[in-house]
Amino acid sequence: MKLVSWNVNGLRSCMTKGLEEFFKNEKPDIFAVQETKMQEEQFDIIMQNVFNGYYTYFNSAIKKGYSGTAVFTKNKPINVTYGIGIDEFDTEGRVITLEFSSFYFVNCYTPNVKRSLERLGFRMKWEDSFRNYLLTLKAKKEVILCGDLNVAHNEIDIKNAKTNVGNAGFTNEERGKMTELLKSGFVDTFRYKYKDEKDKYTWWSYMRNAREKNIGWRIDYFITTENLKEKIVDAVIYDNIYGSDHCPVGLQIDITN
Repeated sequence: MKLVSWNVNGLRSCMTKGLEEFFKNEKPDIFAVQETKMQEEQFDIIMQNVFNGYYTYFNSAIKKGYSGTAVFTKNKPINVTYGIGIDEFDTEGRVITLEFSSFYFVNCYTPNVKRSLERLGFRMKWEDSFRNYLLTLKAKKEVILCGDLNVAHNEIDIKNAKTNVGNAGFTNEERGKMTELLKSGFVDTFRYKYKDEKDKYTWWSYMRNAREKNIGWRIDYFITTENLKEKIVDAVIYDNIYGSDHCPVGLQIDITN
């Protein structure tokens, strides 16, 4: 099964910047996107044609032009839920969960703490609540989580680690919550396959030619429950694909719906 995730930084915009070609070339079984920045009613006939043959699920933020997630899947899920069941978090369209016979597929766009760290307290509450949500799913069947999780976990996951300690996305608090998640029975699939590979990033600032210089951060993930790690065929970073300040990430895994 081929799974792909991409923070598109505006789905309608990314459609004009190579998303359609990438999607048609890859033909993923499940395609998850974050930061759609659109309402479902804006999913027009042109986009519908691109995703023809896929079941489509949107979770849009109440605030228009902000946040939002979507999932496109070849196979119809047993059930679909939106959010994590906590009103404080569920107005921003950050989570979609698809239930299949052998696993849950969770698409997530984690809240950014913002440059001034003004949302760090909110983020910490989110992290604990979201981890508990995942553990509730894990108690029932296997879990595949993907998305922009807005944290570079370790120094290897960021170009300039020393100068970024304490900055948004690389605070000790955020990194610690990722460690907690992994220690609770989950696997970072890219690091499972490529433990020591350096200079592999998924997000680059638009400033100072960061992408051309590969001054980036790895903040987009596929994470699975421990029991699935032996089924991982490959974990992919499509760092040659443009169209957003993020690049897509992928997971090839030996699992059926």
